Amino acid sequence: MLSGEIQIRVRYAETDRMGLLHHANYLIYFEQARTELLRTQGAAYKELEDRGFFLVIARIEIKYKSPAHYDDVLTIRTTVTRTSPIRIEHKYEVFREGMLICEGATTLACVNREGKLQAMPDWLMGTK
Repeated sequence: MLSGEIQIRVRYAETDRMGLLHHANYLIYFEQARTELLRTQGAAYKELEDRGFFLVIARIEIKYKSPAHYDDVLTIRTTVTRTSPIRIEHKYEVFREGMLICEGATTLACVNREGKLQAMPDWLMGTK
């Protein structure tokens, strides 16, 4: 399975009044991790979209285990767990100093410019 890791430092603007990383920002971190994983394969979301292929979130799941705080350095491990002709599934693990603090999963569907389902390009299917 294709897998990769990135590191992100929690910025002050991403926290709530309690100084914790706001729960919605994990979705942004997941997107950044997916984008970088694709980039490691020599492609970019922009290139994909320029060719008329758009990956939209069809399902998302998050399990929060422990909070992240301002200035924490987080490691996000992203793994492609399954692909089909029109969908790609990812698993995410968020670590702080080696401790798993969050898990997530997404299913992305491939659509065209009109929002209709379409098959993914063959080269993207090879990201298993």
